[in-house]
Amino acid sequence: MTGAEDALELPLAGITVLDFSQFLAGPVAALRLGDLGARVIKVERPQGGDLGRTLAFGGLMAGDSSMSFHAMNRGKESLAADLKDPADLALVRDLVREADVVIQNFRPGVMERIGLDYDSVRELNPTVVYGSVSGYGDSGPFKDRPGQDLLAQSIAGLPWLNGSADDPPVPVGLAVADHLASCHLAQGITALLVRRFRTGRGGHAQTSLFEALLDLQFELLTTRLNDPTVAVQRKGPRSAHAFLSAPYGIYPTSDGFLAIAMNPVPTIGRLLGVQELVSMTDPSAWWERQGEIEELISARLRTGTREEWLAVLDAEDVWCAPVLTLEELVEHDGFRAIAMTQELTREGLSLTTTRSPIRIDGRLLTDPRPAPRLGEHDAVLRPTSVAEPA
Repeated sequence: MTGAEDALELPLAGITVLDFSQFLAGPVAALRLGDLGARVIKVERPQGGDLGRTLAFGGLMAGDSSMSFHAMNRGKESLAADLKDPADLALVRDLVREADVVIQNFRPGVMERIGLDYDSVRELNPTVVYGSVSGYGDSGPFKDRPGQDLLAQSIAGLPWLNGSADDPPVPVGLAVADHLASCHLAQGITALLVRRFRTGRGGHAQTSLFEALLDLQFELLTTRLNDPTVAVQRKGPRSAHAFLSAPYGIYPTSDGFLAIAMNPVPTIGRLLGVQELVSMTDPSAWWERQGEIEELISARLRTGTREEWLAVLDAEDVWCAPVLTLEELVEHDGFRAIAMTQELTREGLSLTTTRSPIRIDGRLLTDPRPAPRLGEHDAVLRPTSVAEPA
């Protein structure tokens, strides 16, 4: 959805967001608001800007910033401001007075020292909606630890949920904590904006990487908290979940892998032609003989291709799916059909990235603007008398 007319139709059109955050969780929360129509002004330090500009995912750059930085900061404006400089801080405080939303993801205490914490900002702008995301919250023994995704995953116990019994801890290979926290922060900010429109009252939305990962485990934690005997017991090399019985897992075929979800073992046995599985009608056996079941399924699936077995299982509405590689995914008709990509362009730069996963009134949310150059919008955001030359 592009163009001035379309922009006015977006739910958050007219909302201004000051984004003080860096790296991923905070910037992506601001990005989510921007995709819904908000104007996002990224406040960066003059020397180097957001550290994410040069922290390149896979070591890949696009122009003067990393590809991942463009993906997380597309469509934003950039103000280079030294918050330790009184003149720059005064300018930023003026922007705070006019903003609808302020987002920050510094460690606890940093914004207080600058004088831009929630209480200080609320004095400047009583109706402001303030969003904070940290690593582990504002209290407790973890609060001063680095708020980084792998570290948060480790403290939250996620690596012990992945892999098989013979594996060491296996972390999720994506920044799952950051991305989940960004969703929660954007949700909290949007809810407070709704309340402000209704009552005139601002507020403070807070979350952390740690809380996001604990929420992700609500099934496991609820079970454990109500039954202390519950423990993670990872299963064999085919199992995909420590708390689900066979056949739930990922299995090899002659040319790839196939995922099979919750299905009765006898049904799988009948379709695969494995009589030993057909006779396992007692669901308790699907737990007690899980390793044996997985090996019987694996041995049979290896005799055919992934597509051959999908044809057999899909015809009977079995819950299954191909396990695609990244290369297979981006070339698949299913990937193209959902139109999840968009093009970012400016002079000297052309980049393909993902769009917002949200559709509004049946329309895709896209924006062709890449991430801003550091300080690109200083001339617009600073008073004319102090604007620096481009």
